[in-house]
Amino acid sequence: MKKIIYFLTGLMFGIGLIISGMTNPNKIIGFLNLSGYWDPSLMFVMMGAIPVSYLGYRYVEQKHTTYWGEAIHLPGKTHINKELIMGSLIFGAGWSLAGFCPGPALVVLGVGSHKAATFVIAMLIGMNFHDQIYLRFVNPSSQ
Repeated sequence: MKKIIYFLTGLMFGIGLIISGMTNPNKIIGFLNLSGYWDPSLMFVMMGAIPVSYLGYRYVEQKHTTYWGEAIHLPGKTHINKELIMGSLIFGAGWSLAGFCPGPALVVLGVGSHKAATFVIAMLIGMNFHDQIYLRFVNPSSQ
């Protein structure tokens, strides 16, 4: 039963991304283009998503369990550091260049988009670089 709920939730999320235009790279780039023709429509999508996410996160933060009673381990770090800032800048640069962020890229990958495939491959390479190279360089004693 859980797997069916997970599937339906993911399907609903993907359909929401499609309806909202988050899977259209041109719409994303138009939203991020502050010096030319700016498309503010995705701001309204975010204004709807942020309160829902906030309420869900507050619920999880209080309960420390999923709906099914499974434990959730939330990150302990709450401070802003140079790694967070650099990661945010890299994420934002990738988002603005490609017009994708990870969720919508996976949805568009499902329809066979070569552009989304390139983005997802680059994302996986970047994640692997972080886990295999960067972390060893920054904290060699943890090996």
